[in-house]
Amino acid sequence: MLRNRIITWSIWLAILPLWEAMCQVFSVPSYILPPPSDIWHAFIAVDAGRWLEHGWATIRVAMLGFLLSFAISLPLAILMVQIPLLERTLFPILVVIQSTPVVAIAPLLIVILGAGEASRLTITALITFFPLIVSATTGMRATPPEYIDLSRSLGAAEHKRIWQIRLPYAMPYLFSGIKVAVTLAIIGAVVAEFVAAEKGLGYFIQLSTSYFKIPQAFAALFLLALLSLGMYQLVQLIQRLFFRWSLEP
Repeated sequence: MLRNRIITWSIWLAILPLWEAMCQVFSVPSYILPPPSDIWHAFIAVDAGRWLEHGWATIRVAMLGFLLSFAISLPLAILMVQIPLLERTLFPILVVIQSTPVVAIAPLLIVILGAGEASRLTITALITFFPLIVSATTGMRATPPEYIDLSRSLGAAEHKRIWQIRLPYAMPYLFSGIKVAVTLAIIGAVVAEFVAAEKGLGYFIQLSTSYFKIPQAFAALFLLALLSLGMYQLVQLIQRLFFRWSLEP
């Protein structure tokens, strides 16, 4: 495990000087592809408080949107598993919603819900909803039928079969969906900030590019990548600490 991490970080660290050298050798304009040195200088030129303000605005919308999506998707997945007709009815609708680019409907959501936090949370929730409900439904559907039959023969109530058999069995699937969804939550927050926001890293990138401050926009982009990676690692940590049995052997 440690060896793999060392190799991964070595590759990333090797990319940076190569990137810098390519920009210098071929005299690539900074407004097309800034070298890492320019990006770093742009990063430290911005006040730390400003980074914190924009970063917190993005992470807040991402987390709240994800939690809203999770709170809706898990009960709905349980209902779809319990009622096959509901699954056959709703799943095609969910596929259509997922197939529709959120960027295209974001302006409509702004008109309907206003330019406040409600529209940004809705956009983020829409982007994260599909992987959550699919993973939860698939995991509960994958429960061995003999477990369900045994619980029925013992007279277990339906809600006990859900909480004590189906959901524990679905945890590996559910965490796989959560890991995808938390990274998508950052994307959703940025899309929402592109459309309607006065702060956030997405808004900061849009503002920087409008003034042709490309290194500054790249700095915000790297910060977004770090936030996304941090959320992914947080989910992994929660799984290792509280649901270790759900990890793959």
